[in-house]
Amino acid sequence: MEFETKYITPDIKLSEFTGKSFRVEVMFEHHMLVWFISGETKIIQADATYTFNAGDTFLIPRNQLATVINYPKDGMPHKAVAMHLTKERLEDFYTRHKAVNSSRVQPLQKVYRFTKHPLLESCLASLIPYFDLGDKLPPDIASIKIEEAISILRSIDKDVDGLLANFEEPGKINLTDFMERHYMFNMTLDRFGYLTGRSVATFRRDFKKAYNTTPQKWLTEKRLELAHYQIAEQQRKPIDVYVEVGFENLSHFSYAFKSHFGYSPNALLEKR
Repeated sequence: MEFETKYITPDIKLSEFTGKSFRVEVMFEHHMLVWFISGETKIIQADATYTFNAGDTFLIPRNQLATVINYPKDGMPHKAVAMHLTKERLEDFYTRHKAVNSSRVQPLQKVYRFTKHPLLESCLASLIPYFDLGDKLPPDIASIKIEEAISILRSIDKDVDGLLANFEEPGKINLTDFMERHYMFNMTLDRFGYLTGRSVATFRRDFKKAYNTTPQKWLTEKRLELAHYQIAEQQRKPIDVYVEVGFENLSHFSYAFKSHFGYSPNALLEKR
């Protein structure tokens, strides 16, 4: 079995992956607090790439697009505890606790890495025994642990309220700005439309007006140009590039690359 997931509640889970690697395009509805037990995770966003290893704790903000690639490492599976900090739970929390520095809104595209802190580590590690209890766990225990985690985050990062107490929802946004930052994410046009606040029909119409071409053609060309740059200038191998620039498999990437440039990505690699 490559995947195994155990839940305390739908908001707290322990996941374990033993395959070679697993890649997914995600946009979390809620903030996600993750404690990494073993393995390695790479999170690729429009403006930054983050790598996390055993012992790391990080927070992925809601409503932000990311490619997540999970790997086993050093003979150990990819294993992590994830806690959803839902909007409803946070709204309830902040009706009882005054937000500090909430006017200093944090950049939502940022993934927050928390330095090793005994309070946060002990809070998350204490969840491990609960995963084997299933429905025998008193329901209020999970709520207590999530509230404890929120309180600890606030104590170790005085600016985190600017993120956690921000309940605004994204609306219709500038299409070209979004596409220039997110074209490498392998998503359907439905999803691109949703993330820019548009129906598919409106997305296609606005895209044609902005770029005078189809989304599919533009996306393929932008991804291939990025791949060409990474192979030629950054000296990366095609097998390490194709996933990160938005292609699902290496053979399709190699075919599209050769059709567009007239030579294969491996031929470009040999020219270096």
